[in-house]
Amino acid sequence: MNERAPQQLDQDEPLDPAVEKVRAKLMRFVVINLGILFLALMAVVGALVYRSVSTGSSPEEASSSALPLPPEGSTITGEIALPVGANVVSSSLADGRLTLLVETGGAREIVVYDIASARIIARFALVAE
Repeated sequence: MNERAPQQLDQDEPLDPAVEKVRAKLMRFVVINLGILFLALMAVVGALVYRSVSTGSSPEEASSSALPLPPEGSTITGEIALPVGANVVSSSLADGRLTLLVETGGAREIVVYDIASARIIARFALVAE
């Protein structure tokens, strides 16, 4: 058996020049790939930040499309004029607008009611083609 002195175990032996060359290439490869990975990660983070900032609505837009809040202890009331005998089949509320599917005498229509202005803003008749 080849026994070494304890001093020699702590010191690194110089590498063979061919092995040193391969190690240097490998280190350069790792550094370049980590740099590319870091740049790609920063591009993704930058795109996410840009998208979240650019698609956010301004406070004016948010307040104009939201339902008005009534004073404490009261509710918003109003009437929507529909033809006599009309039945509301379904309804949907989005962006301060109430969309009603109304059936009158077998005919169906979509009625869009703007809550902020308290008026019907659109009527769409549903017809078969």
